[in-house]
Amino acid sequence: MKFVLLWSDLLFFLLVAICIGGAWWAYRSPQLAASWRQVGASRSGVAAATVLVCFVLVALLDSVHYRERLPAQPGADAGATVQYAVEVKSALDALLSKQKTNTEKTYSAPLATHLFAKESRADGQGRDYPRLKFGGSHLADPALSEADVRERATFGLIAGLSIWGFLAFVIRRYAQPRAPWFAWNALIWTLAGIVVIVSVVLALMPYYHVFGTDKVGNDVLYLTLKSIRTALMIGTLTTLAMLPAALLLGILAGYKGGWIDDLIQYVYTVLNSIPGVLLIAAAILMMQVVIDAHPEWFATAAERADARLLSLCLIMGITSWTGLCRLLRAETLKLRELEFVQAARAFGVSGFSIMARHILPNVMHIVMISVVMDFSGLVLAEAVLSYVGIGVDPSTISFGTMINAARMELAREPMVWWSLISAFCFMFVLVLAANLFADVVRDAFDPRGRAA
Repeated sequence: MKFVLLWSDLLFFLLVAICIGGAWWAYRSPQLAASWRQVGASRSGVAAATVLVCFVLVALLDSVHYRERLPAQPGADAGATVQYAVEVKSALDALLSKQKTNTEKTYSAPLATHLFAKESRADGQGRDYPRLKFGGSHLADPALSEADVRERATFGLIAGLSIWGFLAFVIRRYAQPRAPWFAWNALIWTLAGIVVIVSVVLALMPYYHVFGTDKVGNDVLYLTLKSIRTALMIGTLTTLAMLPAALLLGILAGYKGGWIDDLIQYVYTVLNSIPGVLLIAAAILMMQVVIDAHPEWFATAAERADARLLSLCLIMGITSWTGLCRLLRAETLKLRELEFVQAARAFGVSGFSIMARHILPNVMHIVMISVVMDFSGLVLAEAVLSYVGIGVDPSTISFGTMINAARMELAREPMVWWSLISAFCFMFVLVLAANLFADVVRDAFDPRGRAA
């Protein structure tokens, strides 16, 4: 195989490395370590962080891309150039290869053995629900599917409880004595739910479409797991795009004042006066014209879709930095009047050094709180933008594209509900975990909250 490194993969790996480096920095800093210990002592914070880590692991698997090597043509020379497939796959695709390739004709309900809609029989004797090609195909009699599902789900439940029991023993025996302040019970019980659910799903996945199939027969569970990477990319890369402008302009406006402050205020006031959806739509359409006009820039369809995703992140970052910039300006206006900043001025320290060494460290709690709390809003924004057709590339799987594809099926009789419910549940869990973690981080890093 030939590994492919997309720009979004590089940025995502860079962000993970920054988080690891930040954790090490916090470990070495007594003040930051004390705040993060407060986060670790919160049961809701630990539970939310555990769920978020699971989502990040899925996204990391989906960010390792490669192209498969094509078999050599008969009669080709030994020194012929190696050819690779055009399709770019990920490690998650390799793990879910059966769910990716075992497609049905059209809709099928979760854990079903027949299609959802009736079709004319081959012998012309009326209409019936055809058997699925893969879902429940191991059963000679489809009537045994309920008993088979119960048996396999029970096996998965027992296996999950066994794995969880082992993990709980290891945590209590070796990890808990090293950090008694950590909410280990919250971690253990959150792992119980995650491990049991994953074990049951893994026990059923090889034999059934656990979440059903969509209109073209794709496995909904596979589509939902693939959407996680897109949601995290939108939430994290957009943050990377907005942070530099918000930090620089917010601190500069608050510290310098005067005409610089007026100019920066004018810029973000003008941006706030433009409806965000219209601005994003115009920018996305312009970027799409550029992408369509230069097909030679992209060797594969995955690179083209990745360029659309990065464009969306950049555009959303450009339109979402104003709120954080306003907060940083207000905080800097207060900090510049404090004694330590006045003393630095009196000793002739340059303005850049004061902003970098005295102002920036004292506004990082606002940055951290805003970044974590804005993440959930950005995930929901992607779903809304994809729903109205100005989000990610149509070939990119996301919660928004799943909801957009499923919305017309709600009017069917009977209703096709599982695609919408699957995307909604995963997105709800992701956003809820992000919000709960943001609340804990806010309480831990807000100086006024600690003083209270």
